[in-house]
Amino acid sequence: MSNEVNSATSTYVDSLRWPDKQVPTEKNDELKQEDFFALLTQQLSYQDPSKPADNDQMIAQMTNFTMAEGISDLNSKFESLAESMTSNSALQASTLIGKKALLESDTIEHGPDMQSRGSIIVTEPVEKLTVSILNDKNELVRTIDLKDQSPGAVRFDWDGKNTEGEMLPPGDYKIKAEGSVHGQFTALPTATFRNIESVNVNGASGIVINTKAGAVRLTDVAELA
Repeated sequence: MSNEVNSATSTYVDSLRWPDKQVPTEKNDELKQEDFFALLTQQLSYQDPSKPADNDQMIAQMTNFTMAEGISDLNSKFESLAESMTSNSALQASTLIGKKALLESDTIEHGPDMQSRGSIIVTEPVEKLTVSILNDKNELVRTIDLKDQSPGAVRFDWDGKNTEGEMLPPGDYKIKAEGSVHGQFTALPTATFRNIESVNVNGASGIVINTKAGAVRLTDVAELA
C-alpha cells in the first residue's frame, strides 16, 4: 500500500514539473567536401558491376564540385575585400575635409583670410580675356584683365576688393569670363575652388564631397588643393 502511495505521489509531482526544454540544433544544409566523398562512395557501392561508372564522369563530378567550392570561397573573399575597400575609402575621404576642390561654377567664394581663385577653360586662342565679378545685385564690382591667352586652363586670383580697392563683404559673387574668339565676343566656362565641408561614401556614387555650392562626386572634381 505504501509503495502504491509513493508511486502515485511521485507521478503527481512529476506532472507538476516543467517539461525539459529541448534546444533545437541548428541545421546546416551546406554540403562540404566530406559530404561529397560520402555521396560518391555510396554511389560506387550501388553501381552495377557489369556497368561500372565511367572514369570521365567521375572526374567531371569531382571537378564540378571543386569548382563550385572554389567559387563559393572566392565570393566570400570578394565580399571581405569589398568591405575593406569601403572602410579604406571612408578613411581616405575624411582627409579631404578642409581642402579645396576645383569645380565648374559661375560663382566665386570670398571670405576673410581666404584666397579666391578660379580657372577659365579656354579651348581656342582668345584675345582680350577678362573676368567680370558681380555682387548679389548683379552690379559689376571688379574686372580682371587676363589679356590674350592660348588654349588651356587660365588661372586667375581675386583679392576680394572692388575697383576702388575697397574690401568687399564675404559671400558668393557671380563671375563671367569673356573674350574674343575668331573675332567674336564669346563667353567662356569657368571653375572655382570651393572649400570641402564634408564627404559622403555611397555605394553607387562613390565618394561625394559637399561644398556650399552643392554636392558633387569626387570623379567630377578637376583638382584638389
